[in-house]
Amino acid sequence: MNVDILTEITIDRPLEEVASFASDPDNTQAWYVNIKHVEWQTEKPVRVGSRIAFVAHFLGRKLSYTYEVVELIENETFVMRTSEGPFPMETTYTWESVDDQATRMTLRNRGVPKGFSALMAPIMKRAMRKANEKDLQLLKKILESKSA
Repeated sequence: MNVDILTEITIDRPLEEVASFASDPDNTQAWYVNIKHVEWQTEKPVRVGSRIAFVAHFLGRKLSYTYEVVELIENETFVMRTSEGPFPMETTYTWESVDDQATRMTLRNRGVPKGFSALMAPIMKRAMRKANEKDLQLLKKILESKSA
């Protein structure tokens, strides 16, 4: 079973600000509730080919994985991919201006779980959707509070 989860949110901040904050791996722990540790394996700043190691807690398990940035179009698209572990995944962020002060951001996670993770796919999908929605809400709160 493939996992393909798309969530989106409108954030009342300019596109450049949302894209810059969200695509900076150093900000990940601020808005991803499950991410506990981030470590650069290549030099900053983020660019195609950058490798970033993450430690997360999800569904009661500790997960360690390394993403590689495979696409980066400033203020438009950011794509990271990992082929490690029982659940190789691709994460994509996209941004679109709603107007001068609002941005629609999408967060898409997709992959094909292997082994035991494949059996857990229906549960994982629901949990991932819920987590993504919470993460985007937190990102919105952080960025919109900067305008106050």
